[in-house]
Amino acid sequence: MSEAIYLYCIADGNEEINFGRIGLEKNEVYTIPHKDLCAVVHDCSLEPYKSDDKERVRTWIMAHEKGIEAAWAKFGSVLPLGFDTIIHGNKDQNAENNIKKWLKEDYKNLRQKLNKLRDRAEFGVQIFWDPKTVVEALYTKDEEIKKLNEEIRSKSKGLAYMYKQKLANLIRKRMEIEAERYFKDFFERIRGCVDEIKVEKSKKSEEGKDMLMNLSCLLPKGKSQILGEELEKIDRRDEFSVRFIGPWPPYSFV
Repeated sequence: MSEAIYLYCIADGNEEINFGRIGLEKNEVYTIPHKDLCAVVHDCSLEPYKSDDKERVRTWIMAHEKGIEAAWAKFGSVLPLGFDTIIHGNKDQNAENNIKKWLKEDYKNLRQKLNKLRDRAEFGVQIFWDPKTVVEALYTKDEEIKKLNEEIRSKSKGLAYMYKQKLANLIRKRMEIEAERYFKDFFERIRGCVDEIKVEKSKKSEEGKDMLMNLSCLLPKGKSQILGEELEKIDRRDEFSVRFIGPWPPYSFV
């Protein structure tokens, strides 16, 4: 009998299955059924999976995701749990019985969540914009910026420096307004193509482009074409580029 059980996800099925040694540290991943759902697990010690070796931790996290994806492929719907979720026993019950007790006591809640996510997949949408291209457009269409830029040429060196600072501040404000406008526009267009959407933290810029928005989207499996077509319209614009990734189990919606 193991000291504890590592939990990958709850799956929409009641089969007793051994997925083989695909888990962390090549542990055997198997299911513990209850009614019409099951926990996907492996046996482990009480010690959490901790290490100062970043590569080892990365390998663990990949194995965690592999266990969830194996269950997702088999059962169609899963509730992923966070990395390093460990259930242990106590003086009254071992770890397996504690999992069964939890599945029994929280069955209604888990069943409702699985029903909501049935045959759904998560996709990531990241939209980048090129600040240089956006600023160039502002120089041609924004009258206040055009006027200030022209005035700089007629000023003395000292005044020109002050006017350049003023122009830089004005451009910064205009960029903030443009970013908010595009964000709202793209968000509404994307929201119309998905069941649910979550705004994630934007990441650092790359290759001279800034991330305008970072979204997690939930939609039916195999029905990403409409969203993909909408994103293509954005990607065709010179100042924007789109990264569309997935499908994944619905990590962000559990």
